[in-house]
Amino acid sequence: MKSGLDALQKRLQHQFKDTGLLMRAVTHRSFSADHNERLEFLGDAVLGAVVADILHQRLQDLPEGDLSRVRANLVRQDTLHRLSVSLGLPEVIRLGEGEMRSGGQKRPSILADVLEAVIGAVYLDAGFMAAQALVQRLYQAVEINPAMDAMGKDPKTELQEWLQGRKMKLPGYRVVSTLGAAHQQTFDVECEIIELKLSERGVGGSRRAGEQAAATAMLQKLKSRVN
Repeated sequence: MKSGLDALQKRLQHQFKDTGLLMRAVTHRSFSADHNERLEFLGDAVLGAVVADILHQRLQDLPEGDLSRVRANLVRQDTLHRLSVSLGLPEVIRLGEGEMRSGGQKRPSILADVLEAVIGAVYLDAGFMAAQALVQRLYQAVEINPAMDAMGKDPKTELQEWLQGRKMKLPGYRVVSTLGAAHQQTFDVECEIIELKLSERGVGGSRRAGEQAAATAMLQKLKSRVN
């Protein structure tokens, strides 16, 4: 495991002062109680901020709504999954036996979460500028242009755009509860739109999947109200 993490640090171009942070970042909740979900939460916020800054600089003539659309494309699960594979994260992720047997090493949602956790770990280890530099390096090989669209938009992206088109604030998501054994947990997630005083819940096999399910339920409610 140590050799794998040493090689990962070279690919990241970041040498951790606290290697325990990197170990936690690649640890799924099915493997240990000391898992990566809090780092994932942090990394998600850092990633969003850095990608927004990249787009603000590179697409200077694009209005806010279009910038949000391009950003949604760049931080969606499919993009993060590809970046995760390019970093070799499937080779170092720590999974419980059940999750390993079910193909967790190749599951896009898990790998996307691990990448966000690694970004969060770099942020805690060396600060925002180090995490920013990592995200910038990761996205050097990703095509960014004003015409790109979030093809086959996931429910969270579609809901975000629906709200932004009506000048409303973004929805909030929170995990209400987790159920089941560590390697087969389900996440009950609430999606709330404060301005409309609406909330919906969804259940999924990961926090990300639960958020998508809750967003789907919210979209269905909003569309039924419009109709």
